Formats: sequence, structure tokens, C-alpha cells
Amino acid sequence: MKKLTPLVLAAALAAFLAPQAQAAGSTFPTPSGSKPVSATIKVGSSGYDGGMQRFYGTGNLGSGGQNEGQDPIFQLADGATLKNVVLGSPAADGVHCLGTCTLTNVWWEDVGEDAATFKGTSSSQTMTISGGGARKASDKVFQHNGPGTMVIRNFQVDDFGKLYRSCGNCKTQHKRNVVLENVTAFSPGKTLVGINTNYGDTARFSRITIVGDSSKKISVCDKYQGVTSGEPKKIGSGADSTNCLFKSSDITYK
Repeated sequence: MKKLTPLVLAAALAAFLAPQAQAAGSTFPTPSGSKPVSATIKVGSSGYDGGMQRFYGTGNLGSGGQNEGQDPIFQLADGATLKNVVLGSPAADGVHCLGTCTLTNVWWEDVGEDAATFKGTSSSQTMTISGGGARKASDKVFQHNGPGTMVIRNFQVDDFGKLYRSCGNCKTQHKRNVVLENVTAFSPGKTLVGINTNYGDTARFSRITIVGDSSKKISVCDKYQGVTSGEPKKIGSGADSTNCLFKSSDITYK
């Protein structure tokens, strides 16, 4: 039998571990091309299909910072649809939704200030994120400032602070709802959802998979006391029958 040298053994071990390491993280599509964006692309009711190109900020959209109040790469009018888009770095403030909107197969390679912000003024409006994924979000992925309901389904998130946050200190506050369906979260991460229970927010979860978090450090649902100025106060976390709506069977750890 041929003797295996330490070098050969090390190479074999690396080859064995490499597929496992790759499988432990999110899988993102390869963009079809790249497109610099120096001014916000405004999308109307006819929608926008990015053809899986990578869009990234330049000029005023190219700081790559975490400052509040940045302009987005895309601004969606009420009723607009955005699909087949990869947002690269820098991504400024990602996507702003001004009313009911749908994001289909949208990917954030390196989240800027936020991946997407739900604005608008109607309690009946719905922002739907269907498919896609986000990674490298040091703070929030989805920010909910207006009223209404955000639906996040068939989505993956990797290396994140919060996947969803109902605005904790907006000058005008609302009751907000979020629904998570078939979402996979890869560690490291801090919180899937943060809501303001004093304004009646609700969060519903089904088919949630959390990967690489055997110690269960990622919080599923954090509860805050929202404010109109200053900083919100965290007042609890976990399932209940009023605000954070899920059962242990809705969450799977791998």
C-alpha cells in the first residue's frame, strides 16, 4: 500500500471539507452582467425586469455607508413589480416601496443601509418579497416604516442583524404585520423579526429553517416598545398568542 504523506492527507481533508463548508452557506446566482447606477431608477406600474444583471451605486449612490436617509437604487411606485435583479456593492438604500409592490427573485449580495424599505400610507397595502436572498446585512434587511403587511416567502438570508424590523422610532407610527413563509436563515445572524407590540404589530411564521445555529442564538421574534422619538426599548422575545405567532414545529434547526 502506498504511504500517504502529510501533504497528501491535508489535501484530501481539504477536499472533503470544502463541499461541506459551501453547503453551509447561502447560494446566490451569477449575474448576467453589471450596471452602474448614479441616480435612482424609478419603477412604475409597468414593472422592471433586470434580466439578472448586477446593479450597484456610483456617485451619490456609491458611498456604501450605513447613514440613514440615503437614496435607493430602485424606487417602486404603488403597484410596481421588480424582478430578476442582483444588487451589488455599494447598494445605497436598496429598494424603496411607496405602496403595494412585489419583489420577485431579487438578490442583495452586500446589503447597504437596508435591503428594502416599505413606505406608503395605506393600512391595506402589501409588500411581497418572493424568492431571492440577502447577505452581509450588518443591521437590517427589510425595514417597515409605513402601515400594512410585508410578506417574505421562499427567501434566504445569510450573515445578518435583523431580517425584518418594524420601525422602532418613526415620527408617525402604525400597526404593522409581517408574514414569513419558507425562509432559510444561515448563521451568523441575530434576529429574524423585531416588532412593536405597543402598536399591535403581528409576526406570523411557517416553514422557517435556521442553519448552523446549534446553540439557538438567533432570536425568532423580538418584541419592542416603539416610540416616535428617541430609542425603542426591547421588552421581550419568543412566541405568544397575540404578536409573535408561531409554534416550535414552525422552526427547524439544521
